[in-house]
Amino acid sequence: MKEVKSQLSKSPGPGKQGGLNAEIQSRIGHQLRAMYDDVVRQGVPDRFAELIRKLDTPEGGAGGDTTAKPDGRE
Repeated sequence: MKEVKSQLSKSPGPGKQGGLNAEIQSRIGHQLRAMYDDVVRQGVPDRFAELIRKLDTPEGGAGGDTTAKPDGRE
């Protein structure tokens, strides 16, 4: 990662466009995928899964809150 930072901090020479070369983009991509893979493996917490189930339940269905109006007011 230090190599990427040192390459990023170098200013482009005359006539060169700023940007990242393919190798740096690839390294960043690999590191981002590794971080996001860890997040995906953690799964959805039970409380979020329950909230999603409640949102997916049709209004007036079993287990749904029938006191809420369609505009979100009670």
